Amino acid sequence: MTGTGGAPFLDSLSSLFGSVPLLTPETVERGPAEKGAYLLLLHLDGTVDFVRSGLAHGFPAGWYVYAGSARGPGGIRARLRRHFRRDKKRHWHIDDLTCAAKHLRAVPLAGGAECAIVARLMELEGFAPALAGFGSSDCRVCPAHLLAWNG
Repeated sequence: MTGTGGAPFLDSLSSLFGSVPLLTPETVERGPAEKGAYLLLLHLDGTVDFVRSGLAHGFPAGWYVYAGSARGPGGIRARLRRHFRRDKKRHWHIDDLTCAAKHLRAVPLAGGAECAIVARLMELEGFAPALAGFGSSDCRVCPAHLLAWNG
C-alpha cells in the first residue's frame, strides 16, 4: 500500500495486500470501476456511540478495518465515493463510523471477496471482531466485517 502514514496498523495490512493503492477522499477517482471488494481503514479519535437495530455499543478510539463489497453499477469507485461523503443518508451500519472517523482511507481490491478478506485479516495478530455481526448481517461465515486492531 502506498501513500500512508499510520505505521504499524498499515504495515500489518501491507503484509497482506502489498502495493495496492491507498485511496483518500481526494484520490477516490483513481479507484477501479470494476466489481470487487474493498477495505475501509478508519481511525476514531474518541469513543463513538452506536445505537441501531437493537444494538448499543461504544466503539473506543483506535484503528478499525471494514471489509465491504461493491457489486453494483460503478463498482468499487462508486461505493467508495459514497463512503467518503460526510453528507449522506445513513443506510448501512458502517455509515455511522465513516461519518465520525477522523481518518478514513480505502484499499480497493478488484475481484476481491469481503469474506475472504476478513478471513485473512483474522489470521493476523492484532485483528479481532469489533462487534459481533457488525456489517455482516447477510453473512453466515464471518463473525463481523468490522475488525478492531489492537496491535
